[in-house]
Amino acid sequence: MIRFLVGLLLVAGAVTANAQTRPATAPPAATSRDGTPAPVSPLDGQWRGRSDGGSCNAPLDYLLVIQNGFVDGSAYDSTAHGPVPNQRKAAPPAPTPSLWQIHGLARSPGAFSLVAVASVKATDRRTGKLSVRSEGGSLVVSETSGCRRTARLTRG
Repeated sequence: MIRFLVGLLLVAGAVTANAQTRPATAPPAATSRDGTPAPVSPLDGQWRGRSDGGSCNAPLDYLLVIQNGFVDGSAYDSTAHGPVPNQRKAAPPAPTPSLWQIHGLARSPGAFSLVAVASVKATDRRTGKLSVRSEGGSLVVSETSGCRRTARLTRG
């Protein structure tokens, strides 16, 4: 019985030592549902930049993340401010959106469109379209309506 236990411990120790000395393997590559490798876009990465003020004189700070061609990001107006006291007792001005959510699909050769949705209160739902084109090592984002701002984003 003791010989059996000693033999069992020796085998368990050998298996443990063998498991610890195995070389590490690389993590599996991203695959789609059918088992083929996921496509990689040349535009993949994190893009940052600041727009001009456009007709609204309100520049936006952009942050876009492109992964496998899917775009997700935001744009923030750092000049926007919250409610201010209304001394004249008149109707307050409409709030300007300060945060935009951006999403869409990136296409490498040529221009592509993105959808921007503003985060505002109440029933005031604001959406916009952005036109994006690759220019050298940067992306040029232009609003097709609204303030018509233009931004140049760099990979960062």
